Amino acid sequence: MGKRKKSSRKPAGAKKRETLNSVFPCLFCHHEKSVSVKLDKKAGMGHLACKVCTKSYQCQINYLSIAIDVYSDWVDACHKVNMEAKERAAAEQREQLGLVARARGAVSRRRGSVRGEEEGEEDGDGEADGMGMERERERERERERAVLYDEDEPDDE
Repeated sequence: MGKRKKSSRKPAGAKKRETLNSVFPCLFCHHEKSVSVKLDKKAGMGHLACKVCTKSYQCQINYLSIAIDVYSDWVDACHKVNMEAKERAAAEQREQLGLVARARGAVSRRRGSVRGEEEGEEDGDGEADGMGMERERERERERERAVLYDEDEPDDE
């Protein structure tokens, strides 16, 4: 029994490294392969620009950054701006609805309604609405009685 002969294999060549993309789709014009990314590692800046709609973006990079990092930062920045715009629009809408509700509340208070007001809220006369409105109604009833019975109007307290 002898040793097995070693096969005479040829040395394996160097593995080919896949190149990473530096061209991406644009978020604004939706063209494929229109956004190119350039990295300036000495300056520590990543530059991104769309060839079609001329949108551009810059961000800081480090020695480990690659093109997809700059593109991802751009996507995140766009998302952040969109969310802030939606929040501002929602706040404006809530403010407009609040103004409408306040206006409706003023109309209902003129009519003598207490709807929409919480108990304990002041209505300008220094008293809580529940008690102030009741006193006002009581004074109004006393005035009506005085007119019906031809009495002098009672003095206000």
